[in-house]
Amino acid sequence: MNDFEQDDPIPQGDLALQIIALPRETNGFGDIYGGWLVAQMDLAGTAMASRIAGGRVATVAIDRMAFLVPVAVGAQLSFYTQTVDIGRSSVRLLIEVWSDDPLNSEWRKVTEAVFVFVAIDGSGRTRTLPSRS
Repeated sequence: MNDFEQDDPIPQGDLALQIIALPRETNGFGDIYGGWLVAQMDLAGTAMASRIAGGRVATVAIDRMAFLVPVAVGAQLSFYTQTVDIGRSSVRLLIEVWSDDPLNSEWRKVTEAVFVFVAIDGSGRTRTLPSRS
């Protein structure tokens, strides 16, 4: 899949969000919408990126998105974030989603992507990240 994949995969990074997949988020086949899952990934990433940036951030890119398996209703989803790179005003995070399916007790990776966030000021303009000590 990409450079982050491992032979015996385990979640990479810090737990940023956990949520249960509900019936209102499903398509006509009973699977969770991919777009809903991407939105939750964005929320998890924004939480971590805003901590790093010391304030407001905006999502500017999603790179290498891949869905590995469908998500069933009732699955508990765990979102992990790992910092890939910190630039002058941007933060690149690997965001992984793992599912704990209550019907079969299977723990598996659902998707991953690299999200790019940019620090912005109150006017919505790009700003420099605070210096890291």
